[in-house]
Amino acid sequence: MLELIKYIVGQFAEQKDKVEYKVEETEDAINVTVLLADSDMGKVIGKQGKIAKALRTLVRAATPRDSKKYNVEIKELGEE
Repeated sequence: MLELIKYIVGQFAEQKDKVEYKVEETEDAINVTVLLADSDMGKVIGKQGKIAKALRTLVRAATPRDSKKYNVEIKELGEE
């Protein structure tokens, strides 16, 4: 699933070398935090968050029913 997230974010981010992915696994979910450069935030989130919402929808649809839920969060580098 992380490969799908990396592919989609890579299509919109211009500074691909500065993109970081942090994965944290809990009992019932897997949290993926995408850390972006300030200049890429608007491109990856999209107008009114439409691209971010579509990314979350695709990840939810691609997740098998019997596996853990994926949560995708988009933050600016240094905001952690």
